Amino acid sequence: MSRAAGRGAGGSALPFAAVLLAAASVVSAQAPARLGKIDFPTSGSPEAQAPFRTGALLLHSFEFEDAAAAFRQAQEIQPGFAMAYWGEAMTYNHPLWAEQDRDAALKALAKLGPSPEARRAKAPTPREKMYLDAVEALYAQGGGDKTARDRAYEEAMERLSAAFPDDLDAASFYALSILGACEGKRDTARYMKAAAIVEEVFAKNPEHPGAAHYLIHCYDDPVHAPLGMRAARVYAQIAPAATHALHMPSHIFLASGMWPEVVSSNEASWKASVDRAERQKLGPDAHSFHALSWLEYGYLQQGRYADARNTLALMEKDAAAGASSGRATAGFVAMRAAYVVETRRWKGDAADLKVPSDGMHRDLNLFVTGLAAIETGDRAGAEKSLAAMSSAGGAAAAPSAAHMHGAAASSDASGRASADTVLRQLLDAQILFSKGQRDRALAAAKSAAAAEDGLNYEFGPPDVVKPAHELLGEMLFAAGKAGDAREEFEAALARYPGRALSLLGLARAASKAGDAAAARDAYGKLAAVWSRADADVPELAEVRREAAVKVAGRP
Repeated sequence: MSRAAGRGAGGSALPFAAVLLAAASVVSAQAPARLGKIDFPTSGSPEAQAPFRTGALLLHSFEFEDAAAAFRQAQEIQPGFAMAYWGEAMTYNHPLWAEQDRDAALKALAKLGPSPEARRAKAPTPREKMYLDAVEALYAQGGGDKTARDRAYEEAMERLSAAFPDDLDAASFYALSILGACEGKRDTARYMKAAAIVEEVFAKNPEHPGAAHYLIHCYDDPVHAPLGMRAARVYAQIAPAATHALHMPSHIFLASGMWPEVVSSNEASWKASVDRAERQKLGPDAHSFHALSWLEYGYLQQGRYADARNTLALMEKDAAAGASSGRATAGFVAMRAAYVVETRRWKGDAADLKVPSDGMHRDLNLFVTGLAAIETGDRAGAEKSLAAMSSAGGAAAAPSAAHMHGAAASSDASGRASADTVLRQLLDAQILFSKGQRDRALAAAKSAAAAEDGLNYEFGPPDVVKPAHELLGEMLFAAGKAGDAREEFEAALARYPGRALSLLGLARAASKAGDAAAARDAYGKLAAVWSRADADVPELAEVRREAAVKVAGRP
């Protein structure tokens, strides 16, 4: 999702923010007009078709629980309505989050009939039979691993979409099935294939929530983000009653370094999730920890450390409340790590918070503890952390902040485990550097940077909580190699556009290397990013002085 196609990191976000803040006072998620517009005709009665359409709208915005409730309402109105059971079964598959409750889906389908053949017989049209064929392939009672079933479902949706080319929902679900069959890997060719399909849907129906939503997912990386900016600008307006729709534009905005928009999106999404939980009398697991973690990251980039600390306190409160899925705990660990690293408050405050230290969260916690030890002169403490990280190699991994979407954590921990490997290399490099073994330290940091470059790109706050190129740049700068440091900060910004500490490093490196124009440009960009920064951000005076700009409302 690059923000370069839209306004810059410090540009005005008022029109979009106003839309999101208005949308934050979310009304009932059962209001179709606030969920987008689709034309999804079925054989259901008019009375059953209404909740079915609401369910389909919610399904396109990944509001799975509310969608399931709407589909069950359609079943109650018309017990023989085959597509209502299709819809409920679809809500148990979360293709982009590596989650699937196959047992629940098969149980939902069994309410329609005891076998695929019996269920298919209750679909009165060829089109609806093909929808049922597709969902049967997705959950295949005969077994088969998830990867095989995902591919079979994709093939079934391709046949359905080809047979009924005017069915925009079939095309949208086909595009989503392509993304889902990537099994969490960012396969650019397949992502662009899905984008081409759903671009046509978006052109035919600019208010289709699935079209806008899936386009954002197709394009949510720094290279392709400019292509997703149109969808990002309208999705929250299309479906403001969907909590996830309020968050999704920030996939494009974060990949573009547009921090005011990231913050506005996730402020609205977090508030909507809390409002929904209160309205439906749900527990903290109904809160969007995903949106909250992105909101904290946006505040941190803006230098709004007090606001970021408040979001961390909210996460700590929900984790302490015992949210049953484990997402709250994972969110607390990830958000605490990001806060400590970005604020560089190595002692006291969040650095002293008690966080879970079991196998799921061990390496991330140990890295932050070790980095804090290095920064405060405790090399022995850092070495102790590194030794513990090295011995934790096969531990279960915590879900990243990027993936804390649904009711359960992602089952694919490989990304987090790979990130932890990079963190171990980085801590080793820092320890070597502190010992004066600079050549070995820089070699280790370069190896970590190369390893991070090889990771699957994960949308959202970085899994490598201190990006390797950024840390390598800081080490090179400290070693008096400003030119080399500049290249590393530029590499960090290519992967994580608009990161405040990478901009700061780039500005200092360019200045030290004698490139005054490049330094002034980087300082200027950071001054814009920090236009609302807390007064106690350590480098704020330096940044504003060197940028030679006046920030509205600030001396």
